[in-house]
Amino acid sequence: MEATFLLTLLITFLASFIGYELISKIPQTLHTPLMSGSNAISGITLIAAIIIYPEVGDSEILKIIILIAVAFATLNIVGGFSVTGRILEMFKKND
Repeated sequence: MEATFLLTLLITFLASFIGYELISKIPQTLHTPLMSGSNAISGITLIAAIIIYPEVGDSEILKIIILIAVAFATLNIVGGFSVTGRILEMFKKND
């Protein structure tokens, strides 16, 4: 069980580091199109976290990590759609 926790922690750390490095290297003009891909990845993260939750057993630490993943993925999805909606409003014609 400890090996599972360490592996989960390692994957979380590496994914966070790689994600930060990738996003910081992208020009600002590409951030909006990238948001749709980020929303899709967050949707996959959200579904995966919900599916894996019953499989972790009694490990409270893994349950907390899954809860954090669900919270961050949900925030990213809601925020991404909110910003996308505001951007689309800018392109509507004023009557």
